[in-house]
Amino acid sequence: MHEAYIVAAARTAGGRRGGMLRDWHPADLAAQVLDALVERTGADPALVEDVIMGCVGQFAQQSANIARNAVMSSRLPESVPGTSVDRQCGSSQQAVHFAAATVMSGQMDIVIAAGVESMTRVPMQAPGKLAHDAGMGSPFKSDGIAARYPGIQFSQFAGAEMIAKKYDLSKEALDGFGYESQRRGAAAAGSGAFDTEIIPIDVTTHEGAAHVHRTDEGIRFDASLEAIRGVKLIMDGGRLTAATSSQICDGASGVMIVNERGLKALGVQPMARIHHMTVVGEDPVIMLEAPIGATQKALARAGMSLNDIDLYEVNEAFASVPMAWLQVLGADPERLNVNGGAIALGHPLGASGTKLMTTLVHALHARGKKWGLQTMCEGGGLANVTIIEALH
Repeated sequence: MHEAYIVAAARTAGGRRGGMLRDWHPADLAAQVLDALVERTGADPALVEDVIMGCVGQFAQQSANIARNAVMSSRLPESVPGTSVDRQCGSSQQAVHFAAATVMSGQMDIVIAAGVESMTRVPMQAPGKLAHDAGMGSPFKSDGIAARYPGIQFSQFAGAEMIAKKYDLSKEALDGFGYESQRRGAAAAGSGAFDTEIIPIDVTTHEGAAHVHRTDEGIRFDASLEAIRGVKLIMDGGRLTAATSSQICDGASGVMIVNERGLKALGVQPMARIHHMTVVGEDPVIMLEAPIGATQKALARAGMSLNDIDLYEVNEAFASVPMAWLQVLGADPERLNVNGGAIALGHPLGASGTKLMTTLVHALHARGKKWGLQTMCEGGGLANVTIIEALH
């Protein structure tokens, strides 16, 4: 079996809802990433054999196979196909897994895994709201689901609060985590840590001025713990707030994945090797706890311990998720989300998987480290884990 290598990884800077990226059609935004990956490798665009793209809100401007539409908006030739993936928040991490499996099998040699989400143009839960308003019913109201989970209202917000209570994570501790995410994000942006991974995007400001967007718009450079502590609770009697939850975000990201034949065809040096991939399903009610068991399973199957891992990216959907992960696994918080996470940088749903992978690959190189692990909670009680080896 072949190996799977990452030869390029890039992302846009995140845009707030209604912010810097509001004028970009998601197909055009994703196309910017596809073009950047080709440019960074110097590849003949015709050598790309498939584009696998994660997207959660496959509706309106993100419907009709957003992956293929992004190809048609890019400089890739029409011969390059595309397919869209929905594994909720892990959609583009799953795209990485599909792309890696394809090149490892030898069916293809050069594949792009990517993700896009315009949460401004396709608001979160828009398809479900439209279906509800049209009397078409909820995706969770089937007879089978109702019989198996009687009386259950599936909610990520409720799941995040369940985790906070289960692991006795106080509001004070959650607020501290949210502040640290902002502090790390601001420090990374200020030091230029993101410069190698972010592709500049031409935008127009609200004032009508031309601007090059290259800084994650969600970072609060003036964040204070006092201000975070004062943010209103999301749920009555809960512990989480908007300041300890991921930010709604527009963005796109991607990685180019190849095997040995692909390396030879491109004539490039790999940035990283994909060492292991796992996906699990767990309790869909507490929903967001699955990264813990998924990480344990992945490490056991890879014959590794968490001590072997130099850096880990655990998506900050809510602060309770990575905090519970740290607690159960006894992980080192200094290795976690070293450049900040989704609380500061934003969570563009379907784009977050390859966004985190892009940051992880570049962070390993910047620090001269070897092993990285990425995991994220996903709607329905799912979680992906990817372990990579940086190649210097």
